[in-house]
Amino acid sequence: QVQLVESGGGLVQPGGSLRLSCAASGNIFSIYVMGWYRQAPGKQRELVASITTGDSTNYADSVKGRFTISRDNAKNTWYLQMNSLKPEDTAVYYCNARKITRDYWGQGTQVTVSS
Repeated sequence: QVQLVESGGGLVQPGGSLRLSCAASGNIFSIYVMGWYRQAPGKQRELVASITTGDSTNYADSVKGRFTISRDNAKNTWYLQMNSLKPEDTAVYYCNARKITRDYWGQGTQVTVSS
């Protein structure tokens, strides 16, 4: 099993920044993609950003140029730096770890962008 614990969500004004963290523990071997998803009320969960063990990154068009995903192998942690936040970024953000056999999910952290 893999346990994922997110932190860093909160309330921020439009134009502000937040950094989300996802700490992984347990049987982390064979994870090959690490990512962030989000789900706004009434909407489907969507991919925000992902990074592979080869450091290839992928971003949703809506966050390109504003969000950056990174990882720290020594800490088994990956991050989502979110800049120039907009009200439409408001959602519950979930971290995700992917193995060939299955996906693992964190519990989610709320990000609210509002003045």
